[in-house]
Amino acid sequence: MNSISIKPAKRTQQVETYYFASKLQEIQTMRNQGADVINLGIGSPDQPPHDFVIESLSKSASQPHHHGYQSYKGTDALRAAYSTWYKRFFSVELNPKDEILPLMGSKEGIMHISMAFLDPGDQVLVPDPGYPTYSAVTRMLGGEVVYYPLKEENKWLPDLPALEKTDLRKVKMMWVNYPHMPTGTAATTMLLEELVGFAIRNRILIINDNPYAFILNNNPLSILSVPGSRDVALELNSLSKSHNMPGWRMGMVAGNAQLLNEILKVKSNMDSGMFLPIMEAAVAALKLDSEWYDSMNQLYASRRDSAFKLFDTLGCRYDIHQTGLFVWAAIPSGESDAASLSDTLLKDSHVFITPGFIFGQQGKRFLRISLCTPQNRLEEACQRIKSLMKTKNND
Repeated sequence: MNSISIKPAKRTQQVETYYFASKLQEIQTMRNQGADVINLGIGSPDQPPHDFVIESLSKSASQPHHHGYQSYKGTDALRAAYSTWYKRFFSVELNPKDEILPLMGSKEGIMHISMAFLDPGDQVLVPDPGYPTYSAVTRMLGGEVVYYPLKEENKWLPDLPALEKTDLRKVKMMWVNYPHMPTGTAATTMLLEELVGFAIRNRILIINDNPYAFILNNNPLSILSVPGSRDVALELNSLSKSHNMPGWRMGMVAGNAQLLNEILKVKSNMDSGMFLPIMEAAVAALKLDSEWYDSMNQLYASRRDSAFKLFDTLGCRYDIHQTGLFVWAAIPSGESDAASLSDTLLKDSHVFITPGFIFGQQGKRFLRISLCTPQNRLEEACQRIKSLMKTKNND
């Protein structure tokens, strides 16, 4: 019997399956064959949310009338909690009525924002290295990706004067992400001010993707704190990393009410609101004080030290001051590229470390370790690599 050939949409030809999807399948195949693979790749927090948050979810979910459809804008209590959170930790005043839009995770927001503002042919400035979803979504919507390089010699910051010497007439949006993934570069007030000035001068919508603000970072900053930012900037945030809630899918976008209303037009046609018990648990999470962040960062700092030791074993070079949920390091000059080294480590030591090429051309000679792995597994990974290096040196 012949199968009917259904052609996929042309937009699917503009992107490939997310790298980690195929890599996780490869790792699972190895595990099925008996290998004990240590995965230092994806940044999915391995610790649970605060007990108070889980209790709030359970209590709300036990209410029989809490299982229906909810508002596309989330509950008043959730928007108010986000507003208080931004005031407390970012010193930013947000009107909970119309300057905050809760989302099913900030990754959803990347698609919604792009659908709300991009037409086919519009150009989008995307960081290299940077989160691959920025470019994937742009291409799926018929936009044109224009990469702007972030270079180690410039401390992984955008060269805005050089950008302004290029033709920006077709540029509609710019993605920025500080604290930066994957390099761990933290934001500064000066950087955010320069970005807003750039956006104003060139009439570009700038979006700061800000989920790592609280991870190993003592100075959380928001682009919305900059005067004039409300006219040209939006900010995405998420509870996935800051509150150990990645699977809960709880994020938000903040900014000018008129801009958010355009996003809401898209969102309201694509989902039917979030689960009320999750929103009520998010309210509980947003009420946690600094002690919560301090305790998580104490854990991540210890793991970061172990990641540094692993990179020392490989002879890699790194910045000890980097922030966020990952450690980024340059491979030794004697290695051909990070992808080959990553494959060798997976094959010979059953340790997976993310090669930086998946984040862009500027990442070809870099590796990234996630801190979402228990301390003992990080230490075991280091010992395996030490044994591998010793064997190679003896050969």
